[in-house]
Amino acid sequence: MLVFLSPEVFLAFLPNSCWCLWEVECSLTSCCCVFQEGIHTGAQCRLQYGPLAYILGERTTKKFTEYSKVITVDGNICSGKGELAKQIAEKLGLKHFPEAGIHYADGATGDGRPLDVELSGSCSVEKFYEDPRSNDGNSYRLQSWLYASRLLQYADALEHLLSTGQGVVLERSIFSDFVFLDAMYNQGFIRKQCVEHYNEVKKVTASEYLPPHVVIYIDVPVPEIQSRIQKKGNPHEMKVTSAYLQDIENAYKKTFLPEMSEKCEVLQYSAREAQDAEKVVEDIEYLKYDKGPWLEQDDRTLHHLRMLVQNKLEVLNYTTIPIYLPEITIGAHQSDRIFQKFTENGLENRWQNPTNLEDT
Repeated sequence: MLVFLSPEVFLAFLPNSCWCLWEVECSLTSCCCVFQEGIHTGAQCRLQYGPLAYILGERTTKKFTEYSKVITVDGNICSGKGELAKQIAEKLGLKHFPEAGIHYADGATGDGRPLDVELSGSCSVEKFYEDPRSNDGNSYRLQSWLYASRLLQYADALEHLLSTGQGVVLERSIFSDFVFLDAMYNQGFIRKQCVEHYNEVKKVTASEYLPPHVVIYIDVPVPEIQSRIQKKGNPHEMKVTSAYLQDIENAYKKTFLPEMSEKCEVLQYSAREAQDAEKVVEDIEYLKYDKGPWLEQDDRTLHHLRMLVQNKLEVLNYTTIPIYLPEITIGAHQSDRIFQKFTENGLENRWQNPTNLEDT
C-alpha cells in the first residue's frame, strides 16, 4: 500500500470544521429555543454560508465596490514584492496576504504555531538552498507543498473578497508558482516526472479559480537581485545561483506575463518605479478592467465559487493524484507513524479552534 504524503497530507490533518472562517448571521429564531423566566424566546445562531443563505437573498455583488479586486504582486526573489503589496493594500483599503510559506496552514489554524517539519510536508526551504540536488526529493516535495499552500491562500483570499467585498492583495499566486518549477527543472534539481505531476495537479486545480484582476510585476535585473540577497544576509539565500534566478526571470517574462495579459490587467515596473507606491496605486485606479473572466460572472457563478473556496478539503481534493512519485510518496507504515505522532501530541485539538484569518 502506498500513501501520497505531499501536499495531500493536508487532507488527513485538516478537518472541514477548522476552515469555517466566515459565518453568516442567521435570524431564523426557530433553530434554537430557550426558556427564560417563563418567557419563550429564540436565540440567534450563526451558520456558515450555504445554499439557504443564497435562497434567502444573500448576494455577493451587493457587497462589491470599485476596489473589490484581486491584485497579485510578482517578481523574483528579493524584488520588493512584500513592501509594495503592503503599501497598495494600505492605500486602497484592501486586505494584504503575505506570501504563503510552508507553514501557511499551521499559522491559519489552532494557536498558529508551526508544526514539526514531518507534519508540514517533510520539506525544507533551507535544505533546498543548501543542496537543491538532494537525492531525497526535497526540492520537488517543497515545490509541491508550496503550491498547495498557495492554493489554500488563494482560496482564503477569494473567500474574503466574496464574503466581505473587500479587495485583496497577494504576493504571488497559484498562477505564477510554476516559475520556480521551471527554474528547478532547467537547473536539474527535479526530474521530468515531477514536472508532469505538477502540471497535472495545476491543470485540475487552477482551472477552478478566477485569475487576479491585476498582476503587478517588478522587474529587477539578476545582478541587483544578487546584491539585495547579499545585503539581506540570509546565509541560505546567499547560495542561490545567478542561473537559477535568471531562469525564474525568464519564466516570468516568456510564459507568465504573456499568459496573464490575456486574462487580466498587467502592470510592469522597474525596481526604481516600484518604490513609488503612489504612482502604482494611481495606475491601478486608471485601469479599465475590460477583459478577463471576471466580466462574465454573476451572483449565481459567484455563489458556486464561494461554496468551493470556503470548503478547504474540496480545495485540496484534486492535489491528490494517485501516481507513484518517489519524491512525495511514502509507505503505509510511515504514514501511520506520522498520523500517530500527530494525535499523540494532542495536535488534533488545535483544529477545533481555528485562528480567525481576519486577524492574521
